[in-house]
Amino acid sequence: MTPEQAQSAPEAADMASMEMRLELILIPVSDVERAKRFYAGMGWNLDIDFSSGGDYRAVQFTPPGSECSIMFGAGITTAAPGSVQGLHLIVSDLVAARKLLLGRGIDVGEPFHDEGGVFHHVDAAKLTRGVNPERKSYASYASFSDPDGNIWVLQEITARLSNELGARDPRFTPQIVAWLTGS
Repeated sequence: MTPEQAQSAPEAADMASMEMRLELILIPVSDVERAKRFYAGMGWNLDIDFSSGGDYRAVQFTPPGSECSIMFGAGITTAAPGSVQGLHLIVSDLVAARKLLLGRGIDVGEPFHDEGGVFHHVDAAKLTRGVNPERKSYASYASFSDPDGNIWVLQEITARLSNELGARDPRFTPQIVAWLTGS
């Protein structure tokens, strides 16, 4: 072991126990004002709207109850507008959250679930309309897009996954329980 490797071993052990929290996700948009109206219309909190001249602007919103924010603007990302897909917003009641967003003018698609029971497929042929019939945690979804086409997914989670699940935990689909418990 080299002296550099020996010195980095404790650092690696420290990293394993260090908290790391997701703080910010950049959302590429083509029209900052339109995106600002959209996310404000969703009821999200406007944290920052900062500009330092014509080529830089940062707008930050935080969804209610979230510790992670989104940021969009001018001069903050080279990603193509509308290129973000599959950001998950976690809700405790998918039907109620969808109804709320529809009432705010957000075009949220019909709820769906995956017959496989673990995570939704990208192939719509493998999805079933409606919420999971037993309303299992992690099993029901609905999606919507912002005006640029960045795709968001609402996911119903009523109980968090853990390595301490029992082999027949009724809160989750049998597929998730089998995967986590190895049964």
